[in-house]
Amino acid sequence: MPQRVALELAVQDPAGAVIAAGVGARRVELCSALGATGGMTPSAALIEAVVDAAAVVPSSDSSPILEVHVLVRPRPGGFVYSAAEIDLMLRDVTLATDQGADGVVVGALTPSGTVDVRRMRDLVAAAEDAEVTFHRALDVIGDPIAALDTLAELGVARVLTSGGAARAGEGLDRLAALVEHSAELGIEIMAGGGVTAADIPALLRIGVDAVHLSAKRTVVDASGPGGGDEAGYEVTDQTLAEAAAEALRTTVVS
Repeated sequence: MPQRVALELAVQDPAGAVIAAGVGARRVELCSALGATGGMTPSAALIEAVVDAAAVVPSSDSSPILEVHVLVRPRPGGFVYSAAEIDLMLRDVTLATDQGADGVVVGALTPSGTVDVRRMRDLVAAAEDAEVTFHRALDVIGDPIAALDTLAELGVARVLTSGGAARAGEGLDRLAALVEHSAELGIEIMAGGGVTAADIPALLRIGVDAVHLSAKRTVVDASGPGGGDEAGYEVTDQTLAEAAAEALRTTVVS
């Protein structure tokens, strides 16, 4: 496996970050309400706790100190935001980096379905020296190749994408086209969306820079009539995370 291929896990608590570090992940994307909404901005206290948890995990040459990248998404639904919502996102970007986050994960579109250049420029500027990842808003853009050009010009470090498919394993052709185009731009392609360990060899063969997955399971814990989802809550699953890391380590790409 090329060493440049990174593993990123979407996590929702400090325990998830510890698991990610333990299996050798390079990054976590920290969010809340992942299964119910696709992910929302975590609280300031949660950001601080996960940054602290990542910092105390011993690092080695094969497992560097885990990076914490914070999802900034103020609500479920689409990615066309009002001025008030963008103001909240700018505040959350600043708060996340002030808490020690290494990066933020954002996305904003115009009503016509293209990258909202003005608002993305403001979000990138608010991140200052922290890395910016453009999330799967890319997967609803009609011309993702043109969007990649725009995002590279704005200083975005990477995009998270399934290649426009429901699952990254089903979007290999478009992912491969994005990988090919990204080589000219210096922007990374991170495959994500329903990824399992079984999908990883095919994703590596098309040359993605990183693989993103949640590796989560649900803990059954009924909350009663006032507690929301009766299914329980989600946690990072050690076994699923280890399987993904093993697939990255053992896949041979010719």
